[in-house]
Amino acid sequence: MTSLHWRHRVGNQRDWVWRGWQTRYTYLRAAKPGSTTPLILLHGFGASIGHWRNNLDALAEHHTVYALDMLGFGASEKACASYKTDLWVEQVYDFWQTFIQTPVVLVGNSIGSLICMAAAAAHPDMVAGVVMISLPDLSMEEEALPKPLRPLVASVKRLILSPLLLRALFPLVRRPKFVRTWASIAYAQPTAITDELIDILAGPPQDRGSAQAFAAIFRAVTDARYSPHIRTVLPTLTVPMLLLWGQQDRMIPKQFARPSQYGEYNPNLKLIELENAGHCPHDECPEQVNEAILDWLVSWKLERGEERIAKVEE
Repeated sequence: MTSLHWRHRVGNQRDWVWRGWQTRYTYLRAAKPGSTTPLILLHGFGASIGHWRNNLDALAEHHTVYALDMLGFGASEKACASYKTDLWVEQVYDFWQTFIQTPVVLVGNSIGSLICMAAAAAHPDMVAGVVMISLPDLSMEEEALPKPLRPLVASVKRLILSPLLLRALFPLVRRPKFVRTWASIAYAQPTAITDELIDILAGPPQDRGSAQAFAAIFRAVTDARYSPHIRTVLPTLTVPMLLLWGQQDRMIPKQFARPSQYGEYNPNLKLIELENAGHCPHDECPEQVNEAILDWLVSWKLERGEERIAKVEE
């Protein structure tokens, strides 16, 4: 394991003003020459660019790689905004138009994977492929509940998601001890919960405006009205897709997600389940995830080439 601080392992960080808000991104140029598809990495809830510190170098060997701090997260501004998946999709699209302008593969974890899926549907000109790591579907959570309990659960959620209550709880939520407890649920392997990880997760909530942004974002990412539904969006996508899933994921219990069935929604999706991994396998077992993504990119490229040859021969 390298002794370099994580900030020195996440590429060339830059600030970009988007719609008047300061946002953070990073990039690494492909180490080896040759034209390959760029990648954009999108983190999950509570995470940031730093969560990809063990993936960026490996993925950048053959691909130029970008990673964004979504508005409200990481080193991006904790803006007073109307947070929902559509807002982050537009951030990604505007970033792509500004800096890249050639089709990319989107790679996301958790909420980031939802943004990838929604972006592929909204902006097909931007997306050549999608890698989704632990893809949540809030609509399935409601359906998993018995019908008589749904109104009660909805009432409890409204109480818990009250902005006043969330802001009151925020000083507790941002404490490193609480962050470590949350990580112990998200990760299957306790050894993966390092002081470095806690530093990455607990740093941004100390920024000005974090309490207000946290309350707005938490409500958005836990309300099905603000998130795309997998069964609605996934069948419409025509690009190759890879779904990676940790078999010990406790953040998305099996009754709220059926990854083995996602392939039924779209034949372009390939599922790989990872043993001894939880909700964030890209950080918990980065070597496996990096290899899976790179192998998939190579096989997909070869398949596209074979398809083109077949069409010419016809």
